[in-house]
Amino acid sequence: MIALTGGIGSGKSTVAKALADRGAVILDADAIVRDLQMPGRPVFEAMVERWGSEIVDLCGQLDRQAVAAIVFNDKSELEALEQLIHPRVRQEMIDRISELATTDSIVVQDVPLLEKVMGDRRSEASTLVVDCPVDIALGRLMEYRGFSREDAEARIAAQISRQERVALADFVLDNGGDLEQLDAEIERCWQWIEGLPDTVWA
Repeated sequence: MIALTGGIGSGKSTVAKALADRGAVILDADAIVRDLQMPGRPVFEAMVERWGSEIVDLCGQLDRQAVAAIVFNDKSELEALEQLIHPRVRQEMIDRISELATTDSIVVQDVPLLEKVMGDRRSEASTLVVDCPVDIALGRLMEYRGFSREDAEARIAAQISRQERVALADFVLDNGGDLEQLDAEIERCWQWIEGLPDTVWA
């Protein structure tokens, strides 16, 4: 089992898709979060209770930009959001992994905030870190995702540092180059994955 992580703008989602194309089963923590934040779900209700109707759009859905404007400018509010979300995401990931434990699938947990979400259970998976220089990640966020420099910098600053993330890694995939270099890195990574012993997380 693989735990895939990387800072915002690192290209982690691109790597996850490439691994899925090679046959891996991807458990996407971001997708789980979006599901938990659907109207009527306990996480959604708890968020509205804390931050009010200003985080709900005209269609009754969560306004993610409004939430981001609150939490990425106030550390205490970010911590409050994490306390609402992370335990529930962690349990959902554990449940889904348990369902896959009896299969032969290569399971990849795609978790941006690995240490916070999975806690001490992180050690039960081999950790793959997608890495790139901060200035490259910043440029990608502004060019491809339309973030302002201020917003991009705030989101990067809210995560652990690049050095701390790399220190968690069993394998570092360098995504600081062009697409040809990335393809070569993904192939190198896949060979590493195929050489890992089978793991079961019960």
